[in-house]
Order: sequence, then C-alpha cells, then structure tokens
Amino acid sequence: MPELRYDGRVAVVTGGGRGLGRSYCRLLAARGAAVVVNDIGGGLTGDGCDPGPAADVVAEIGSAGGEATASTDSVSTADGGAAIIQTALERYGRIDILIHNAGNVRRASLTQMSTDDFDAVLDVHLRGAFHVVRAAFPHMQHAGYGRIVLTSSIGGLYGNHEVANYAAGKAGIIGLSNVAALEGAVHDIRSNVIVPAALTRMAEGIETSAYPPMNAELVAPAVGWLSHESCSVTGEMFTAIAGRIARVAITEARGVYRPEWTVEDVAAQIDGIRDLNDPLEFVVVPDGHADHIRYSFSQALQGVTHD
Repeated sequence: MPELRYDGRVAVVTGGGRGLGRSYCRLLAARGAAVVVNDIGGGLTGDGCDPGPAADVVAEIGSAGGEATASTDSVSTADGGAAIIQTALERYGRIDILIHNAGNVRRASLTQMSTDDFDAVLDVHLRGAFHVVRAAFPHMQHAGYGRIVLTSSIGGLYGNHEVANYAAGKAGIIGLSNVAALEGAVHDIRSNVIVPAALTRMAEGIETSAYPPMNAELVAPAVGWLSHESCSVTGEMFTAIAGRIARVAITEARGVYRPEWTVEDVAAQIDGIRDLNDPLEFVVVPDGHADHIRYSFSQALQGVTHD
C-alpha cells in the first residue's frame, strides 16, 4: 500500500504538547499536514499554564522539516475553543482534521468528589470537545470535508474507581461524536472515537511495572487512519492499547416481548432479557436511532410473546 499522507491538510490537535497528543502531531506533520499544536501546558489537574510544551512540539516538527504553529488557548471555554480553530483558519486558511485529546484528572471517590472537581474535568473533556467541534463544524460543512477524532477512555466505557467525573465526560464524548457523524455525513465529515491507553503522565501513581510496551506511538496510527481522507467509517469507536487495535461497539440483546409486564414477569424473564448470544447492533449512520425504534416496534406489531 502506498504511504497515506496529509499533504495540503490542516489539523488541530488539542492536548498536543505531551503524550498521546504529541505523538499525533508528529505523525501528521511528518506525513505532510500543517498542525496546530494546542496545549495550555497545565498540570494534570488542569491548573496552571505553560507555553513550553506546545512550543517544544512545534520546534520538533519544524526541525524535522514540518509545518506547525502553537496555540495555548483553553478548550474549557467556548471562547477558547473558537480561538483554537481560528488559529488554524488565520494561519493556514482551513481546518480539515480535528483531534480532541486534551484532558485532566481530579481523583476522588463519589462520596468525596466536589462539584468543582466534577465540573473542571467535564469542562476539558466533554465541554471542551463540544467547544472545538462547534467552532470547526461550520467550516468543515462549507468545505464539504472533515475528519473528527474525539477521545474517550476505557473508564468511559467500563468505569473505574475514583474518576466519576472523568468517566462521565468520556462516556458523553461518544454521544457527541455520533451526532457529529450523523449531521456531518452529507458533507463528507466523518467523526469517530478513539479509546486509547498509553503510559503517559495520566498513568502517574499506577503500578505499571508488569505492563507490556504501551507507548503513544502504538496508538497514533489508529488516530492517523481515522484522520485520513481514506477513512471509510464514521460514528464508530476504536480502542488502541499495547499494540491491540479493535473496534468497540454498543450491542443489545434481542430481548423479550410481552404485551404486558409485571415486576414478577421481568424477574422470570431476566435471563432472556440479558441473553447476548445473538446480539443486535444498530449502526449510527445512516439511522441507528430509528433502526432501534423500528426493531422494538416490530416486536409489538407482530404481537408474539417470547418466553
């Protein structure tokens, strides 16, 4: 296969100054994209600001013969999100690729987590995704092209201890991406979710001595393909962890239909209700929402009771 390149494309990568984001920036730039490296340079909790990380990545890309510019605006506000996209428009005249990777962590149990800590994490992960997608989307629509990659997490899919804020934000990302995929389909805007895992500073405090290699460069190719014009999917999720890349999907059991239910009926039928031996998957595009409803309604219209 010939090398997949991004010549003439302009990419914005939030959280691009370190870890996974840095890897994405370097890969895209090495293959011809002009990259806006966005990073406030804050600490893991989201506090503080340091222009150094974004500037360092821009310098690395420049030294390798690539094209990049730095942005230190915060995704956590609508004005910040708009400013990030505006940087791409002013510097390069377009926005083709948007990768939202910026993140922060504030750990606490459910009983100890403050409202401020919950909001601070959602502001970066979920609201941050909305702020940059909202700013970029009209320009992609006008151009008739766009590739959006939003970052979820294993924690968003399956939960984890002491990160209710992070898990909620990362789960919300999935819904946002699905809507972008639906509304962007007619404009060749494809939106997908990456569920990455790598040993970056987000892993601080976790015992990782027994882990296999988990560097950011094992994740970047999946994000690179989702960002490329040849990407053939939209409204999907992919995990990349320790060299394994796999599609992630939401599935449903076929379920049990009855014309009337009691609590006791649910208890008696729970095995069938939960049976995933022959699962259903309703794909987002073109119309998974309506497909779900149509399938459910068909059971009622057939009027067949399953025991």
